[in-house]
Amino acid sequence: MFIHGFPVNGFAWRDVLDDLAPARRCIALDLMGLGYTEIKADQNLGFDQQATMIAAFMDRMGLSQVDLVGNDSGASISQVFAAHYPSRLRSLTLTNCEVHDLWPNAMLKAAFDQFADPSIVVGMKAMLGAPNIARQAFASVYEDAERIPDEAFTTYFEPLLSSEERSDSMRRFLNLGNLKVLTSIAPQLRELKVPTLIAWGEADTAFDLKSPEWLKNNIGGVKRLIMVPRAKLFFPEEHPKLMSVLLQEFWRSIA
Repeated sequence: MFIHGFPVNGFAWRDVLDDLAPARRCIALDLMGLGYTEIKADQNLGFDQQATMIAAFMDRMGLSQVDLVGNDSGASISQVFAAHYPSRLRSLTLTNCEVHDLWPNAMLKAAFDQFADPSIVVGMKAMLGAPNIARQAFASVYEDAERIPDEAFTTYFEPLLSSEERSDSMRRFLNLGNLKVLTSIAPQLRELKVPTLIAWGEADTAFDLKSPEWLKNNIGGVKRLIMVPRAKLFFPEEHPKLMSVLLQEFWRSIA
């Protein structure tokens, strides 16, 4: 099961899923408040509630266990899920994400401030009509935003701009209250026995390079930490073959 970050959706995993589909059943879930999910206007979008939603989705799908893979906030939510539902995981893979109290840095604080301003919706509507503007805006999170097709930006932004309520939900997703959530689960992560892979883009500007070391030293089941040269926040989308190879090697090693 693949969990995306902000402000993208499950489509970010499209090429990884295509690569793994011959050997695995793959599901990319849209988080509440992003993608094509439908939620109540007052829905709590915190990491705790997102983890509960994943568990409920698994129940509905009849899934007792999954190999959970997360990127960006999806990997942070995956940490929370692992802390609360360890028996429901066969393995855990984390890529660049919020970690404990090592965030937000200056770049992320600026992003939070930007999305707190309702005028961000006007800018995103401009990006929807001009993907090249979106590529410029997202240059800091992609190694080479030119790799990302127009279709991706359309798929990411259309549902978020489809109504004022959906845009408000997107903006509410960014919540510094999740800092408390991530610091609170440290004891459970230290006790976690689930086999865990950490794959981290070295050139990420959103999250501190101390973060993967913190995960390595504070998650009980870590089997391997891989640093990916030149890779940025959304490297699993840019380098799907690399991601699928890393996952298959990891899964084989713990089988």
